[in-house]
Amino acid sequence: MSVIGIDTSNYTTSIAFLDGSQAENCSKLLPVREGELGLRQSDAVFSHIKSLPELSGRLFSRMPHGAISAVGVSTRPRAVEGSYMPCFMVGYSHGKLLSDALNVPLVTVSHQQGHVAAALWGARRMDLMDQPHLAWHLSGGTTELLLVEPEGKNVRCIKIGGTSDISAGQLIDRTGQLLALPFPSGKHLDALSAQAVKKDVFPVKCQNMSFSLSGIQNKVQQFHAKENSPAETAAYALRCVCTAVLRATEQAQKEYPGLPVVFSGGVASNSMLRSSMAGFAPVFAPAEYSTDNAMGVAVLTMRLTEG
Repeated sequence: MSVIGIDTSNYTTSIAFLDGSQAENCSKLLPVREGELGLRQSDAVFSHIKSLPELSGRLFSRMPHGAISAVGVSTRPRAVEGSYMPCFMVGYSHGKLLSDALNVPLVTVSHQQGHVAAALWGARRMDLMDQPHLAWHLSGGTTELLLVEPEGKNVRCIKIGGTSDISAGQLIDRTGQLLALPFPSGKHLDALSAQAVKKDVFPVKCQNMSFSLSGIQNKVQQFHAKENSPAETAAYALRCVCTAVLRATEQAQKEYPGLPVVFSGGVASNSMLRSSMAGFAPVFAPAEYSTDNAMGVAVLTMRLTEG
């Protein structure tokens, strides 16, 4: 059985192939002007329209010959009523055309479900697809702590905590802008933070597995003005994020004892976060399956269409 997965998020165009023995994900970051923090939806849509044919051509040229059994695509950010973002319609239109041309089923899932599936697939913990677990979705636009439950061959993601305002990714990218780093800034802050020696941190207040990060931006700016050190500022911002995630995870494990904790989304590739969560026996995927990708969509497509 061979399937295609497509994901057109607000930052990345991606298309993946998966069969019983081979898998490949092709991705491309959307272009963002220097000094800016993201794209308008109209610009994101245009970039996806340009990038998806290039990526699909590259993927199809390397795919083994054989029939495609199904096409999957993410059509919205979350699997909840009212969740919508125009850029996902680019993936849907291409996926629908492909499924019609090949006369195969079209499977639709959410971007968030794809993230969880990609993390589990990348970490080789597909067993958790069929049992309840906790999952963090940490990305440029989302910082949510989820209770994930099996829903047939798919997963149901129930938000139980996370940020009440800006996401961890937004704080990281705004810190990157402060330090004149490229966008997205996650990997650049990660590299800079490795040079830091101080341990300063602002104790983010966390109640009922929820916290606010909007005030941390001011703390980061004040810290940078005082220290004038890009490395120390990068580490300070990341340490604040890690502290908030750590406290929310501690509270979640008291509320839901015994459930494994999975980390998905681009921020989940950060090395400081990975080391700070070590006490929870966390499930982390390789970086390429933490950032936006279509592999999770392909995984869900195969699960939902296999006999």
